[in-house]
Amino acid sequence: MAMVIQTRLVFILWSLCAMYGCFADVGTAASYSPPYVPTECYGNDQGQFPAGNLFAAASDAIWDNGAACGRQYSVRCLSGTNQKSQNPCLNNTDSIVVKIVDYCSSDCQGTLELSADAFRDIADSAAGTINIEYDQV
Repeated sequence: MAMVIQTRLVFILWSLCAMYGCFADVGTAASYSPPYVPTECYGNDQGQFPAGNLFAAASDAIWDNGAACGRQYSVRCLSGTNQKSQNPCLNNTDSIVVKIVDYCSSDCQGTLELSADAFRDIADSAAGTINIEYDQV
């Protein structure tokens, strides 16, 4: 009987983690503005940008020598990087999915640099840099 209860408890905990992102990484995100082309992944191809312009440039942390091109990440705003300011997150429970289309070299201001539209979907655009939770989908 105890084994059945333990198995059910493990299943419930695993389900909650799958639903609420227990396996996500934590990093930072900033916004970058047009022009967005050319990109490291797809050059000048305008078809590289997903609907709603939800895309990002990857820093060295996830670039993986270009293997990150085309990967999609679920991104959720956690807080502002400046703890003295008001929380810039629009809704702490909402996340967006972005496609990696570019490389953000040493001038990166975050783990991900989100397109202006993507950043605006999860945080106040005046925030500058935010703390995020991100997970490959």
